[in-house]
Amino acid sequence: MLTCRKIAALLLMVISPLAAGNAAATKPGNQSLHSWSVRWQPKRVVNGSPVMLEVSSPQRLESLSGKWLEHDVFFFFDPPSKTWRGIAGVSLETNPGKYVLTLDGKTKSGNEISFQESIPVGKAKYRQIAVTVPKQYTEPSPEQLHEIEQDKTLKQRVLAHVSPERDWSGKFLPPVNAPISDVFGTARVFNGNVQSVHQGLDFGVPAGTPVAALNSGTVLLAQTLFFEGNCVVLDHGQGLLTIYMHLSKIEVKEGEVVKRGQQIALSGGTGRASGPHLHVAVRWQGIYLDPAILLSLRMP
Repeated sequence: MLTCRKIAALLLMVISPLAAGNAAATKPGNQSLHSWSVRWQPKRVVNGSPVMLEVSSPQRLESLSGKWLEHDVFFFFDPPSKTWRGIAGVSLETNPGKYVLTLDGKTKSGNEISFQESIPVGKAKYRQIAVTVPKQYTEPSPEQLHEIEQDKTLKQRVLAHVSPERDWSGKFLPPVNAPISDVFGTARVFNGNVQSVHQGLDFGVPAGTPVAALNSGTVLLAQTLFFEGNCVVLDHGQGLLTIYMHLSKIEVKEGEVVKRGQQIALSGGTGRASGPHLHVAVRWQGIYLDPAILLSLRMP
């Protein structure tokens, strides 16, 4: 026979969880049911890394923006995963340490919520190699210096371009099916003098090899430059550009929209090149990133 005390205890066991659940769900700012989650690729971020960020929020958002390493991070919503995705990057000059990612979201009702997450950055090891090129590329004439200066102005304008909307879609693809002949971050010693750091990826292909766009985008630049030779720059949105250099032939025009994997040029050895090959660079909001890492990331 149940006593009054036992009946009261049974009622408390049934009612209490429901009451607690409703309170947690309705209390403003409560995150006991849902909380922020920030994940990134690659798992180990180093100087020179592109980074794919994946964010879940405690409330449904209308928009999300971020700030990391003094750069804006543009996010888009990915319905299959119900997460927000954004591309960011770490410059070669960034010192090891933890850097705070600040997130600002706006809910469908107009409320603003924010969150911060520290992302650790390690130090990568980069090598040094010697390269021999024609003397004009290490000791240019006055006429060539004038051409270089003109190119510099053009490149500053084009490479500073940032469009927040995403044009890329899916995994970034290699531009050619060929082995990598030189990696990102290598200190280049041209004719005995250290003059630059290799800010891209070289593929060992003969002249005339078809070159494909790493992803969908718009052609920002398609012309000949002194150091780069025949050069194509694609804008993929979210501040991300890809650059294709030393081409023997350009097959796209400025302003043209291209698809992922579309042929845009033929490889060559024009400009400051020690021989025929394809040089591909990745640039995000003014900094160069390792294309090999970008090609390895899982993309929505």
